[in-house]
Amino acid sequence: MRFYFNLVSDHDVILDDTGVEVPDLQTAKIEAAKAIRELRQELSGTKEDWLGWRLEIVCSSGEVLHRVDLGMLLH
Repeated sequence: MRFYFNLVSDHDVILDDTGVEVPDLQTAKIEAAKAIRELRQELSGTKEDWLGWRLEIVCSSGEVLHRVDLGMLLH
């Protein structure tokens, strides 16, 4: 299955147009956690900069399957 990791806030959406091919949602959650760790390492800023942002795991039909609040996790 192909899953996409979109970054979403109340005002902006950054769509993942590539996605990742993994066997199931659980594996997609593991890959999302890796992506969040990479964001943490690559981006500077404070926790407040990420308040209101979330990473949404979306299937190929566009259904949101899981959400992660980035304001609670980054920095």
